[in-house]
Amino acid sequence: MKLIIQIPCYNEAETLEIALNDLPKKIDGIDEIEYLIINDGSKDNTVQVAKDWGVHYVVNFKKNKGLAKGFMAGIDACLRNGADIIVNTDADNQYNGEDIEKLVRPILEEKADIVIGERPIDDTEHFSPLKKKLQHFGSWTVRVASKTDIPDAPSGFRAYSRDAAMRLNVTNEYTYTLETIIQAGRNKIAMKSVPVRTNPELRKSRLFSSMFGYVKRSMVTIVRSFMMYKPLRFFTLIGGIFLLIGLALGIRFLVYFFMGAGTGHIQSLILASTLSMMGFMTVIIGLQADVIAGNRKLLEDIQYHVRKLDYDAENSRPSEEDK
Repeated sequence: MKLIIQIPCYNEAETLEIALNDLPKKIDGIDEIEYLIINDGSKDNTVQVAKDWGVHYVVNFKKNKGLAKGFMAGIDACLRNGADIIVNTDADNQYNGEDIEKLVRPILEEKADIVIGERPIDDTEHFSPLKKKLQHFGSWTVRVASKTDIPDAPSGFRAYSRDAAMRLNVTNEYTYTLETIIQAGRNKIAMKSVPVRTNPELRKSRLFSSMFGYVKRSMVTIVRSFMMYKPLRFFTLIGGIFLLIGLALGIRFLVYFFMGAGTGHIQSLILASTLSMMGFMTVIIGLQADVIAGNRKLLEDIQYHVRKLDYDAENSRPSEEDK
């Protein structure tokens, strides 16, 4: 059983060694632990720090591509290098490395395929009161969209079984954390949450420049993911609102009409007709989007089998020691 711990990095030379030193060297049930960094276009000596420390694999981007693309590139590299379990953590040592054992344990015991670390958000000193409330609200929104019970959706401290990693497919360019939970919930992948500890803050978050920017991009990611993975439900909900308002206005017009005052409320009839048409067309869009989502599911299945073939091919090659 091989575990590969991956760390996305962007100009992390000052904190990377601290994070690496905190990682476990041995876990019961794991035969081999290896380490991988994703260098997302760093302009400092992040890669040299990683190599000097003894990191086994380095995925290099010449230009910064963002956390989501870096995460997926790391997942692909881990799979190609024979990972049975993949753990993702941060280069700023936000998470306690000893808790990686808590993440992998449910996978080793075959109780889950994805395990997400639940941070003590309310007890984290460097989180402002506003950020704590937004973290809770964002997690609640993801739970509703994904029909899961994950309490800390934005947490990047998580573990994936090989099978779950092969099914991952992130399309947004902001972050992988929210979309992957919605996707996993849609695909009925077994997920579990475990409480984890956090370390004191070494640097400010680079994922967003302001709280407003964080909220805006997170909500766009959630809504976009919901539209992609639950399109019929999403568009039917919106279309239903238009239809109900149109119906209410139509009934209002009929009441006035039968009372003999219909000529003075033609505007209500026009608005009712317009809203009803909008609602009907929105539902039709939902049906079309649902068909597209079905095709997407087929493509995801094809991608899964391609990754599996790629993994089998890579790991069936004889090693240098066997030659």
